[in-house]
Amino acid sequence: MVKKIISVAICAIVLLFVYAPILLLVVYSFDKSNVINIHEFSFSFDLYKQLFRDSKIMNILLNTIWLALAAAGLSTILGTAGAIGIFYSRRRFAKPIYGVSQIPVINAEIVTAISLALLFSMIALYRTYFSLIVGHMVLCTPFVVLSVLPKLKQMDSNTYEAALDLGASPAQALFKIVIPQIFSGILSGFMLSVTLSLDDYIITAFTKPKTFDTISTYVYNAVKNGANSSTPALRALSALIFVVMIAVVLLANLRARKSASKEPSKG
Repeated sequence: MVKKIISVAICAIVLLFVYAPILLLVVYSFDKSNVINIHEFSFSFDLYKQLFRDSKIMNILLNTIWLALAAAGLSTILGTAGAIGIFYSRRRFAKPIYGVSQIPVINAEIVTAISLALLFSMIALYRTYFSLIVGHMVLCTPFVVLSVLPKLKQMDSNTYEAALDLGASPAQALFKIVIPQIFSGILSGFMLSVTLSLDDYIITAFTKPKTFDTISTYVYNAVKNGANSSTPALRALSALIFVVMIAVVLLANLRARKSASKEPSKG
């Protein structure tokens, strides 16, 4: 009983430590004052009204979403193809390729960003939409590989060859046999890529065109400058992003639990 109380208390402390600043931000998104003051709180939806009336923030939000979807889509295609290639390669080739593919995961993001900036400067593509998309793909693709490979390992490795023996073409065997079995891993990789792209600042700052901003770069510049009149509305934007992410996670968990309950028990 004592151990259970201690474990629950530790979990509560950790969760409080992680989420207390975010919850504070959500609470003060309903405070209309420009500066957060714990002694003065006036409940209002003014910041949300200001947020949706600010065309600049809305355009930046759309830019961020489109960038995330484009980068995630391309990264998912590339990462899925890479994972399938690694899975069906010989072990002596698969291990080195897998290790190289995971360098961006373990490497410091600032190193990746500077490397990309130098590369694109050499080929005269620095600070273009191409460099921005490629930079986000470099960030996201390894995580797609990490999401898809476990699903491939759960699959019978002879399924693809069996489909070929039964008369299916390589494309048919891939899209009708392999892809459906690993689709949940592909979807997880896509969602993870969207999250990483939305959240990224360092690579975006080093590769984006000067006239293009995402939420992360805009928020950083707004906070750094301090005098930006849109800064208080960013509290409302951050609160909305947090609520949307929580809703997505809860819906995904409920769907997964529902699917698991429908599966027939083994034995």
